[in-house]
Amino acid sequence: MSPDRVRENYERVKSEVGPDVTVVVATKYVSVDDMQVLADAGVDVVGENRAQDLEAKHARFGPLFRWHFIGHLQSRKAAIVNDVCELCHSLASESAAKRLTIPALVEVNLSGESTKSGIDPGEVDAFLELYPAARGLMTMPPASDDPEASRPYFRRLRQLAETHGLPELSMGTSQDYRVAVEEGATYVRVGSVLFGQ
Repeated sequence: MSPDRVRENYERVKSEVGPDVTVVVATKYVSVDDMQVLADAGVDVVGENRAQDLEAKHARFGPLFRWHFIGHLQSRKAAIVNDVCELCHSLASESAAKRLTIPALVEVNLSGESTKSGIDPGEVDAFLELYPAARGLMTMPPASDDPEASRPYFRRLRQLAETHGLPELSMGTSQDYRVAVEEGATYVRVGSVLFGQ
């Protein structure tokens, strides 16, 4: 993984999404050692999927990045996320909500896929009463080679957020971030588009 290549791709994505969208670089498949490449490439916001990896990477590179948690949040791991992260993108359980002390986005499962985390769209009202500190919503549409296939899910999430007066939307990954931005994303979570994997 070359810092120059990552920097070039990162700058391109940032220019495509514009200054109002935060590019969160997903580090699920980035080793602890390779985190230095991201720092050298000028990446400032990283998103980790696993609490134990978050802990290990933060221990070495803490001040070099702003840290977000983007994976499935187990309530017993909330303390690690509280200590390290400025934002959790994936709040989806009452037990985690009771332990989380940082700002969060509520993950909504709009596709109804049993393999995906997130609350049912019909539960958003009740969940926001439980966690009034929520800043917005997050979703993962079904996997598809066609970025346009994600659009209806992104549009629905934006409508849900607007209904509840929530300003932040985390949606879009390497395959469909451009569509997500067109539909109002304020955060995109990208990895492979930067690393060339």
